[in-house]
Amino acid sequence: MVFQEQIKQGIPTSLPLKKERDPLLSHAPKRKDILSLEEKKLALRNALRYFPAEWHTELASEFLAELKEFGRIYMYRFQPEYPMYARPIQEYPAQCQQGAAIMLMIQNNLDPAVAQHPEELITYGGNGAVFQNWAQYLLVMKYLSEMTDNQTLHLYSGHPMGLFPSSPEAPRVVVTNGMMIPNYSKPDDWEKFNALGVTQYGQMTAGSFMYIGPQGIVHGTTITVMNAFRKKLKAGEKPAGKIFLTAGLGGMSGAQPKAGNIAGCITICAEVNPAAARKRNEQGWVDELIENLDELVFRTQLAKRNKEVVSIAYIGNIVAVWERFDAENIFIELGSDQTSLHNPWAGGYYPVGLSFDESNRLMAEKPEEFKTKVQETLRRHADSINKHVAKGTYFFDYGNAFLLEASRAGAEVMAENGIDFKYPSYVQDILGPMCFDYGFGPFRWVCTSGKSEDLTKSDQIAARVLKEIMKNSPESIQQQMQDNITWIEEAEKNKLVVGSQARILYADAEGRAKIAEAFNDAISAGEISAPIVLGRDHHDVSGTDSPYRETSNIYDGSKFTADMAIHNVIGDSFRGATWVSIHNGGGVGWGEVMNGGFGMLLDGSIEAERKLQSMLFYDVNNGIARRAWARNSGSLEAIQREMDRSPGLKVTIPSLVDDEILGSIEL
Repeated sequence: MVFQEQIKQGIPTSLPLKKERDPLLSHAPKRKDILSLEEKKLALRNALRYFPAEWHTELASEFLAELKEFGRIYMYRFQPEYPMYARPIQEYPAQCQQGAAIMLMIQNNLDPAVAQHPEELITYGGNGAVFQNWAQYLLVMKYLSEMTDNQTLHLYSGHPMGLFPSSPEAPRVVVTNGMMIPNYSKPDDWEKFNALGVTQYGQMTAGSFMYIGPQGIVHGTTITVMNAFRKKLKAGEKPAGKIFLTAGLGGMSGAQPKAGNIAGCITICAEVNPAAARKRNEQGWVDELIENLDELVFRTQLAKRNKEVVSIAYIGNIVAVWERFDAENIFIELGSDQTSLHNPWAGGYYPVGLSFDESNRLMAEKPEEFKTKVQETLRRHADSINKHVAKGTYFFDYGNAFLLEASRAGAEVMAENGIDFKYPSYVQDILGPMCFDYGFGPFRWVCTSGKSEDLTKSDQIAARVLKEIMKNSPESIQQQMQDNITWIEEAEKNKLVVGSQARILYADAEGRAKIAEAFNDAISAGEISAPIVLGRDHHDVSGTDSPYRETSNIYDGSKFTADMAIHNVIGDSFRGATWVSIHNGGGVGWGEVMNGGFGMLLDGSIEAERKLQSMLFYDVNNGIARRAWARNSGSLEAIQREMDRSPGLKVTIPSLVDDEILGSIEL
């Protein structure tokens, strides 16, 4: 059966042979045994309902074995036989081009070169899933192949509820992930209900089919590291020979060494999983691998003396590096952490003193002991960071819940007021005031032809558009404009593509709309050979309400509300998005954030241009308006500029209160 026939088949008509996991691929850790006996029966009922009754006897025992061994029912038997990667759009069987584009994006998210745990349908972050099981994948691909422009596919945490009649104006797919009743958003709730097969953790761009490999975070990390060095170094001083020390090489965090190379510093990134570190080295994302701490000390001292630009992966625990560098008096200019601490008890962070394999066994067999050791490690981690900061290190939380979980472990990370953390989130200090407040965020696109020449052409178009915009940009955003022009002009040289022919840059509403319009024109004229899918990371101006990350620089008390993200996904849905998604969790943890995203197909048509103008405008300015209402000065400037050039936009502007008035009132 050829590829197109397998897609259209969905669930096979005859029971496929049992499959074993590929030992050469990275696999998700065993999940916590959290279900009661009755709940395990319910999990089996839930899994078996995808299949005909005559298969139930054989599959029941097999699925129970998966549940016992892995803590989840993945349905390995039903993995498709064909290779998983983003094919050119015309190779997908589809009744509408939008359906084909979504199939392409799904397969890119599950490509073993892109995904962290591909056989468990997990793209990144340890638990960021595209689907809960392979039956859901098969059904979704079948529905997408059948869908017309008058239907919408609704996905409940990976499960395809079905195709419903709609209209060409409606999104072709609506995705929700982890939409829990608020009192059921604790970490163990995810473990339980995911094991039951009724919800999943979509991360940010995993469950919304918009992950493009580590390139997406490379750009954001590059901007963060460049601006962090600008804060730390004296005028004219260069990052070469200066250290950026961090941790994490899986999924998103694997972008850190590449970003450090582009920013021009020494990047040292610890990773406990040897396979993840070697994968990044083989992909060219990190220059050198070191497994011995003595060797790391020697190599670091040499790199500092020679003012090198180099990235080094240390295969081991980051705490050992912080402590040893303190003992050796190696000065660290920048420090952070990008382990998956949104998922601290299930593989997101590992205790010092145990190997990777020992930790995984302890995690599965003695979860409470594992949790105790993780919290002990967090306290040691924070203690060592505090010592380095006392010497002058600039440490920032990278929005991975490091400070949040360290505080819960009793580490000394709180400010004197007992409310705030003593170290800023990178959004508070860098991306919030410098980027998000002005509307700059991670705009991305995918060339559905799969041709590198189309991506090259799109890079050239984007650079040309940004240069034209920059001529009339205010001083406050000139640095952002130049950083992104430099990025896009050097993108091909930096070999950022993994999986699909995709690109990312930070742009504001004006930049996104003008770049998208130029792409649409180029497709219409045949200069780009096939449609382009537009999207963004959820880590953006409007898409995410996350009090410890994306909205951490909101100071009017509303950072714990989620109105912005909900309005974003609803507003995008009727303004022209091809698909929309809204997730609980992502980045900083289940129950800690609400985030939304979109995808949009540009096919060169007049209709596509109309939709992009409407949707991209709202997608960005929704967040700027909210930030302006919170009295953020950059957003007040940005929204006023937008109202001046867009007569249809009328935003409520806050009246600023003189501090002296409040100071004179007796409370």
